[in-house]
Amino acid sequence: MRQTVSTRFRRRSLLKSGAAATGLAAAGLLPSGGFAQGKTQTVNLQLGWLAGNNQIGEVSAKHLGYYEEEKLNVAIQPGGPSIDGVAIVASGRHEIGQVSSSPSLMLAASQKIPVTCFATGLQQHPYAYFSLPKKPVRAARDLIGKKVGIQATAKVLLNALMKKHDIAEKDVEIVIIGSEMTPILTGQTDVVSGWVTNTTTLKPLGPDRIDLRLWDAGVRLYALPYYATKDTIEKKSDMLAAFTRATSRGWEYALKNPEKAVDFLVKEYPNLKRDDEIEGSKALLTFAFNANTVANGWGAFDPAVWQEQIKLYDELKQFSAGPPKLDDVITSKILDATKAQRAKVG
Repeated sequence: MRQTVSTRFRRRSLLKSGAAATGLAAAGLLPSGGFAQGKTQTVNLQLGWLAGNNQIGEVSAKHLGYYEEEKLNVAIQPGGPSIDGVAIVASGRHEIGQVSSSPSLMLAASQKIPVTCFATGLQQHPYAYFSLPKKPVRAARDLIGKKVGIQATAKVLLNALMKKHDIAEKDVEIVIIGSEMTPILTGQTDVVSGWVTNTTTLKPLGPDRIDLRLWDAGVRLYALPYYATKDTIEKKSDMLAAFTRATSRGWEYALKNPEKAVDFLVKEYPNLKRDDEIEGSKALLTFAFNANTVANGWGAFDPAVWQEQIKLYDELKQFSAGPPKLDDVITSKILDATKAQRAKVG
């Protein structure tokens, strides 16, 4: 095909640019990530909920260019009541998923759905039972004789707590509520439940509210675990390692610069209110970093805690197809590969 003068000029310019880039790379003047070579890969992170401050680390990593440095274009895909995120990831449609609580992945593994946790966002679950000084619940057995408001999907958590502390079902009155705190304020319940990090929702309870965290009461679950299919973990471990490194940097930035990180968050999701998100994010970050992250880095988890969860849920007869094997629920492959790069702060 006949080339025009402009076509020949563009071709010569591209050849010169390529040669220049090669020279810079040889001289060590290009970033170690290799921007002159390689192709940026789009990676979809499928959530189990609508995006909010749970993604403050990812949004920070995106806005600060940490994903770009790893040759990733991370697209955060919102979930919701009608979206089955685990099914979407298991089908191969999206590469990475995140659920709110670790039992979802145990239950998936028990059903032979091939998804496995490779890191966890929060070191301890923020789920708690809230009461007021007039009818305080400071320990699990204080629930006896109380009207406890929970969401329908959280009944298994209350059952786990009651089993752990030998509380009979007849000794607690369960009231199914929504996400609001109104029932305890109107006397419909003595206790309400939810995440400690939902600071805006909890404001009506006032400064004297009493928190009984599930973790402190002996039911140790993880929150915001990341997962992928076994096939992705096996064949695309470099991509998952790159995602984990960049995400760790984003969460570390948010820990050290929470208000600036919230600015990124509000820019990404303009429907969010800055003041509310600053308060909520600061609470959230206390669960993302602790002594375990100081020792083992952001995203680390303890296999013994997972095994403890599997045992408890098996005792509660939650696994209709039998309890899953630990190796089907979690893998340390990505954590091991990124151990030197993940933020060791608390």
